[in-house]
Amino acid sequence: MKYRSIVEAIMDHASRDPEKLCTADTVKAYSYRGFVDLIRNMAALFGTMGVARGDCVVVEAAQRAEFMAIEFGLHLLGAVFVPTENRCSAKKMDEIATKCNAKILVVLKDIKLSGHSVYTYAELQEKLGVTDDRNEDSFRMPESEEISEILFSTGTTGKEKGIVLTHGSAVAVAENIVCGSDMKMDNVELIPSPLNHSHGLRSYYANMFCGGAAVLVDNLMNMKRFYELMDQYAVKAMDLVPSALSVILRLSGDKLGEYREQLRYIEFGSAPMPDSDKKHIMRLLAGIPLYNYYGSTESGRATVYNFNCGNEKEHCIGRPTKNTEIVIVNEERCPICSNKDHPGLLACKGPMNMLYYWQDSEETRIAMENGCIYTSDEAYVDEDGDIILIGRKGDVINIGGKKVAPDEIENAAKGMPGIADCGCISVEDAVSGNVPKLFVQMDPGYTYDAKAIRNYLGSQLESYKIPKYFECIDKIPRTFNGKLQRKILRLR
Repeated sequence: MKYRSIVEAIMDHASRDPEKLCTADTVKAYSYRGFVDLIRNMAALFGTMGVARGDCVVVEAAQRAEFMAIEFGLHLLGAVFVPTENRCSAKKMDEIATKCNAKILVVLKDIKLSGHSVYTYAELQEKLGVTDDRNEDSFRMPESEEISEILFSTGTTGKEKGIVLTHGSAVAVAENIVCGSDMKMDNVELIPSPLNHSHGLRSYYANMFCGGAAVLVDNLMNMKRFYELMDQYAVKAMDLVPSALSVILRLSGDKLGEYREQLRYIEFGSAPMPDSDKKHIMRLLAGIPLYNYYGSTESGRATVYNFNCGNEKEHCIGRPTKNTEIVIVNEERCPICSNKDHPGLLACKGPMNMLYYWQDSEETRIAMENGCIYTSDEAYVDEDGDIILIGRKGDVINIGGKKVAPDEIENAAKGMPGIADCGCISVEDAVSGNVPKLFVQMDPGYTYDAKAIRNYLGSQLESYKIPKYFECIDKIPRTFNGKLQRKILRLR
């Protein structure tokens, strides 16, 4: 069956296998029948609140089944879902609600916002039994081209942007993941990734699309509960951002390796993974597919690469996913034949792409043309047909005509005892032109020694890649999911 939306897929699976596990969190589990009942009740409740087709509703994210039921209840009504991060400030909630002219806001704890109708999760639960009499036939399934959600970016590169997505794009991304990970209908996937962020949401969508199950985790610091859920639901797969993997490895050591026979795969994305963590997980789960997805909120899960294939390529992001066409273009956006010596800029075509940026035609014009998303990521296609990502234009360091990815320097530096974290940028030098500068954050008890770091890197890298400048800082700036904020380093 060709689904027009994720909520339609959920409804169809509920009709086929109603008692099958659908969604669980740390408190409660729902069968497909039970989850659909909750979705319908949410839709009816929002209807009594005056929410209509096309209205925006801002919802504070939580790793709970009811958060997802709120989303799909809104979709069943034809409304637009606008998630915010968990513990979002009242100021930011107000800004987002004002930007999208939100009908109502749903929050975890009561806040007062002038000019907005605000309800808590608890208030929704109290009202669920007081709904109208509409049955399932009174709801019209959303069409593929209708707007399903607006995901506001984290704003790490400047002003915050609202990425407008359709039901059809959510289905296309789900297909990209299902085919890219070879997901089965009996899949049970553990998802600790924040559900306001596109990465975690899309992994959830994929499981609902294929008729699998999703187990939502809200606290990675409680490793005992984490592994209890792995056992309780016989988890077969996981979705992790690199920072979550770091926490798991730090708090539970090699325990994840005990689940080698149970796990079918782990999918990663949203930020680069430290080399040390990558080697650790590859050793623990030898032979288990470890999929890294490349993409963005604007163009979801565009490529996939199993880096645990036994013949890993450095900086490889694999090949296009099911619904994606990758094009390497020049500065004028004309397709080129790329190779290592002649890279270009990566562009993504496909139905998973966003419609536009909310109320921002200029940024939309910069980012896309004729439905194609143009990135500032430098890349090329190698002789095997794999896509090699050099890095973001502006981040890549051009040293005497030789292009160096800053993460290559960072990964080398992280191997030195005492370096807790680091970040590399390009700076201008009167003698050499562009040269690398490395910011380092030292582990407690270690003394910063630029000469020692330079000597260590001399044993790991070619001479032209060794940073000319070093600086020790208290904390390397990163986003919640571990993405390095180079812009902040450049402003120092």
